[in-house]
Parts: sequence; C-alpha cells; structure tokens
Amino acid sequence: MFERFTTAARDVVVRAREEAGELGHRGIGTEHLLLGALRHPEDPSAAVLVEAGLDHAAARAAVVRRLGKGDDTEVLAAIGVDLDAVREAVEAAFGEGALDAPAEPERRRRGWFKSDGGRSPFSAAARKTLELSLRESIRLGSGNIAVGHILLGLLREGEGLGARVIADHGLDAAAVRRAIESKLG
Repeated sequence: MFERFTTAARDVVVRAREEAGELGHRGIGTEHLLLGALRHPEDPSAAVLVEAGLDHAAARAAVVRRLGKGDDTEVLAAIGVDLDAVREAVEAAFGEGALDAPAEPERRRRGWFKSDGGRSPFSAAARKTLELSLRESIRLGSGNIAVGHILLGLLREGEGLGARVIADHGLDAAAVRRAIESKLG
C-alpha cells in the first residue's frame, strides 16, 4: 500500500512517528497522523484545517491536554510519588517484571506497520485510518494516496483522538471532508 503514497504522504507517516516519540507516547495514534499532516501547512488539504485555525501548535496542545506527555516521572515526583520505590514494592510482592507490559504475539506485518520488535507501533485506529486513506483514494479515482486522503481516512475513521481534536476545535467533520475533497479535485 505504501508504494502508492506520495512523498508528502509518506512524510506524514514519518512525522507521526516523530511526534509520538517527541511526546513520549509508546504508539502512533490518529492524533499523531493529524500532527504529521499539519506539519505540511503548505499542502492544500492540510491548509483547510490551518485556515480554520487548527494549525500544528493548536493540535499538539490539544493532544497534550488529552494525553499528556508520556513520561510523567517528574510530575509524580513533584507530588511525592517515587516510581522506583513503587516498582520495587510491586516486584517484591508480585515478582520481577510484574509491571512490564505483557508480550503481544508477533504479527506478520511488512513495511511501515512493523516496528523493530516485530509489533506494530500503530494503534488499531491509526492502521484503520491508513487503510481508509487507500479506500478514499480509490473512491476519488486517484492514482496515489496524498495528505488529503490520510485526512479523509482520519475523518472517516471518526473515533480516534485525531478526529476528536478536529471536532473539539469546533470544526464540522462533513464540512472539512467536503473542503478536502474539493482540494483533491
């Protein structure tokens, strides 16, 4: 599927991964795809959101308000919670590694869906968004997947944080969809 992505659309996915890393989030969600798209304000489809007042800074602030930054160690320490002491106590009671995330069965994925550990770094909603971007491209008769198709996939998925950020900004999803479709021609 990724062979159909334009250079800018591929960069959206790369930027989404960077956004998740910079925010300290473990996986890549629809919110990161939105942030990646908004790093391309010159793209006509992304410009629809930017012109409506939802630029990268506003969207990132909304994501941080909802999810925070991934590493809350300093915040917890400021209120007297010592995470190392908590880990030691839990491991003493339940065994070493009790707080570690359970290993997920390895899935056979190729390309950008697979992280170095064999697991997908993309949330289910983000994977669905990327798959829907392909469907949007086909529906519109495009030979490739552009930034606008990713945004349309995000809107069509509709339940991820990316779509909620757009809605919480006071934007009507149907109106945004129509505007992006007109930019895509």
